Amino acid sequence: MLLPSIPPTLVLLLALTSSSIATRPRPNILKRKNPTYAPLADEHLPALAKLTDPSTHLDHHDPMSSLSSLLVPRPAGSRNLLQLQEMMQSHFNNLGWTVQKDSFTADTPIGPKEMTNLVFLHDPSAPLRFLLSAHLDSKWFPNPPESNFIGATDSSAPCAILMDVAEALTPWLNARDQSMKEGEKPLETLGIVLFDGEEAFHDWTHTDSIYGAKHLVKVWSQPNDGPSPNSPKKTPLSQISHLVLLDLLGAPSPVIRSWFTSTGWLFDEFQQAEARLGLAGLLWDSTPDQASYQANRFDQTKKERTFFVGREGVQSNGGGIEDDHLPFLAAGVPIVHMIPLPFPSVWHTIRDDASALDYPTIKAWALIVRLTVAEYLGLAPPEAASGSDGKAKRTGANGGELLFTATHARNEKATKG
Repeated sequence: MLLPSIPPTLVLLLALTSSSIATRPRPNILKRKNPTYAPLADEHLPALAKLTDPSTHLDHHDPMSSLSSLLVPRPAGSRNLLQLQEMMQSHFNNLGWTVQKDSFTADTPIGPKEMTNLVFLHDPSAPLRFLLSAHLDSKWFPNPPESNFIGATDSSAPCAILMDVAEALTPWLNARDQSMKEGEKPLETLGIVLFDGEEAFHDWTHTDSIYGAKHLVKVWSQPNDGPSPNSPKKTPLSQISHLVLLDLLGAPSPVIRSWFTSTGWLFDEFQQAEARLGLAGLLWDSTPDQASYQANRFDQTKKERTFFVGREGVQSNGGGIEDDHLPFLAAGVPIVHMIPLPFPSVWHTIRDDASALDYPTIKAWALIVRLTVAEYLGLAPPEAASGSDGKAKRTGANGGELLFTATHARNEKATKG
């Protein structure tokens, strides 16, 4: 990705406005924006957090974790990357997801390179797809020691987070699908995209960067095979409801902002998920109750402070960071770009290794994404997926609404209307 030219004073302003957070839209408004939305009841938050042991994929201190396996140099076309792509395919095959490969030859400044994007879909027959994404490759350097560049935040940790989220939510996705009446199909499914060739081989340019994303958009712009006689031809690109791109995550104290006003409501949902998990004592082991979480939440000196900058005051509608989302954005796909600004201090240096990572932060990210996706897709524990009337029972006692203020984070009474 390419760092935007943003004055240091604006970066400071972004950090200082993290407590300026808007009230979450009412559930009926969220439902209009996304028909599959259903708030997860407070009583089910512990179950969400315990769906898997996050350390299995995310603890870089454990040599057997998925993240530890990802902490190797893996530039496009390398043997390491091929092995990790096989690891990813095996992981999603074991989950019962559909695996798709988009292989191609890229013309790069150092010669032709074989690249492969990986696409994993829980239910490829669903009309719509909510996509989480990251790039699997690491930056190529010609000479040591830089050639040993790992890219722990860029993007080993985001890829491990996606592995965790997919494994955690698969039972709930299965339960939702199985609870549907005969002949019904889910409106929307979850997909994971791992891009190849995000990094430039020389200096970042429009031609030397995001090779995989550009190729996938080109492929997905073609109509699906075998359209129904009674329906217009659809492209895989038109089936994407939203693309959420994770990049440069895993270091402590990230500053995350909304880049696009059209998806600001979805950005708010990630922010909402962070707050609910924190207030429930599930986000950080160091803040096991509401009081301790609130004491740290807006303290800029604390690692446990909020990751997110509120959308009030400072807004953006252009997205100044060049990354894998750009070809999708140009094609009209709604984007949420989860990337910290400023970038981690280790960005594109040999210091972006395991020492740059913070496991509690990575675990927090995984839980935030779990909850946001679960509510977006209307997921719940199997025993709560449907009631006797066949309708989902997922609404919390307060209707899922939450006020983002430093003193009163939770509405005691649901707002009517």
